[in-house]
Amino acid sequence: MSGRPVTIGEAARFSGVSAKMIRYYEETGLLGPAERTAAGYRLYAQADLHALRFVRRARDLGFSMPEIAELLALWRDRSRASAGVKAVAQGHVADLRRRIAGLEGMARTLEDLAESCCGDDRPDCPILDDLAAGPADDRARNSQPAKQPRRGSSGQA
Repeated sequence: MSGRPVTIGEAARFSGVSAKMIRYYEETGLLGPAERTAAGYRLYAQADLHALRFVRRARDLGFSMPEIAELLALWRDRSRASAGVKAVAQGHVADLRRRIAGLEGMARTLEDLAESCCGDDRPDCPILDDLAAGPADDRARNSQPAKQPRRGSSGQA
């Protein structure tokens, strides 16, 4: 690829980021405003393509938009300390591990429910019963006896 500026379609092809997302990244400030031709077409420089590939890779790794903005700022800052970059990455790893644990818990619950379902011609279904009952913490609260109102010294509620 030459060093000439490219159109949004070419930028999308070279970076793997859709034209719609490129426009969104511009609107949100993640990517600076593109140069424009006399006819108003967007033109992207090589630095923009590098930034788009950076964003694409970060999105593939599951970083949030604020995290990507922070990483882009660190990437562009040649006087940065790598400790800041490492902190962002480690925070993201911790978040991924929390989400994985949550997903594994959901999978275990669904496996248990599927195991308890006969899966036959009868309409009874513990999976649907559980979904209708709501979250487990709601069921625990609802199964506790209601507190009785305190009675005053006169015996009135």
